[in-house]
Amino acid sequence: VAEGKISPTEMDDFEVTDNTIGPCIHTVNNQLIKPLTARAGNPSWALMLHPEGLECDLFVTHCWQEGVYEFIDKVLNSWPRGSAHAYCC
Repeated sequence: VAEGKISPTEMDDFEVTDNTIGPCIHTVNNQLIKPLTARAGNPSWALMLHPEGLECDLFVTHCWQEGVYEFIDKVLNSWPRGSAHAYCC
């Protein structure tokens, strides 16, 4: 958002100066993740970052309408001790 790569849409009119809730996952996916993974040959975000894969020991589910900053804060603040990698659906 700060770099102008993600901007409000008609369906997600988030406030660009808000650092608490942020744009929804749909907006982040459409404006950031899909274009970046398309340029890399369409891998998943996880495999684009870690082509060898990682063993996940934590499963995270969320609402796609939720703000991405809020989602990240919730995940980090409730991360179980000893967990290393999460699968987010």
